[in-house]
Amino acid sequence: MKLLHLLYESKGDPFGIGGVGMRAYQIYNRLKERLDITLLCKKYPGAHDGEIEGLKHLYVGTESKNFTKTLLSYAYHAGRFVRKHGNEFEIIIEEFSPAIPTFLGFFRKRPLVLQIQAYTGKNYFEKYNLFYSGFLYLFERFLPPLYKNIIVVSETTRKRYYLENRDRKIAVIPNGIGGEYLGCEPGESDYVLYLGRIDIHNKGLDILLRAYAEFFSTFPHIKLFIAGDGRDKEKFLALLQGCPEFVRQNIVLTGWVEGERKMLLLKDALFVVVPSRYEADVIVALEAMACGKAVVSSDIPELRYIPHNGMGISFPSGDAGALASAMKDLVLDSKRSLMGQKGREWVKEYTWDRIALRYENFLYAVGKDYR
Repeated sequence: MKLLHLLYESKGDPFGIGGVGMRAYQIYNRLKERLDITLLCKKYPGAHDGEIEGLKHLYVGTESKNFTKTLLSYAYHAGRFVRKHGNEFEIIIEEFSPAIPTFLGFFRKRPLVLQIQAYTGKNYFEKYNLFYSGFLYLFERFLPPLYKNIIVVSETTRKRYYLENRDRKIAVIPNGIGGEYLGCEPGESDYVLYLGRIDIHNKGLDILLRAYAEFFSTFPHIKLFIAGDGRDKEKFLALLQGCPEFVRQNIVLTGWVEGERKMLLLKDALFVVVPSRYEADVIVALEAMACGKAVVSSDIPELRYIPHNGMGISFPSGDAGALASAMKDLVLDSKRSLMGQKGREWVKEYTWDRIALRYENFLYAVGKDYR
């Protein structure tokens, strides 16, 4: 099968790569021997068409330091590419983002699959100006129903978009973990860990800093490790400067981590914190559980499965005081290790090998129906 995937996050992009890109690489690295895969990516300074990890990359759009400009340019050029070259592929996958309106919902020359990883809703109005937020909110609500084939990463996401199976094919295919995480030996060092993209509002990093300052007053010997990168990095560093110096000295910024270093950070943390205001199916939470770690998460619908299954504890989203209390409680909780064990057992069904097979089967089913 020859497929084209519109992927707006790719390795090497200075704006960073999050769960969307990580999912694509994990799945396609397992399918590239069986499928002919082309990734149509957002152009960035220094990007050149070619292969990365054995996957063909094509770049379209405008090289710019302005993030919004690059997204809109990518939307236009990616849509144009599909309309011109779509017939050269057997199936096309589009990653949905309302900030990248390709308007391909009516494209019918080849089977087209929309992959949806998150829902933001009214949170846009807390992050952007009214005009831009309004467009994003409307596009998020009205563009997905135009597509006949849809992948969502969770049942919660499907419900948020009010997507039903009537007249369309929908698959819930979650994110996953590398099997190597299940084999690591959990340890406990003197830090709690946030791992993910540096996006202050989305990931709740402002909440985390306020919570840690309060947590520090009780547990000054426990550090906060923040592992990640992203376009909010400079703003985050400025936010960090607003913390008292004695608190700042206990916060360690590791930068972007992957591979063995990432697994080491996860397995030796006391626990992992996911303070997001809104989310998709969080890969880091799954990886933390695979390493036998309890998770402190916000109580948004996408993360409620964590406390409901005894794999961690939650706090009211946006409440720094409640997050600080939850972190203190978990340090003192004798069941912390048991939570990690439950998480590791639960996540065994979510290896990327299994996820990739489900993904491949869905694509073949879509292609078969089209014929």
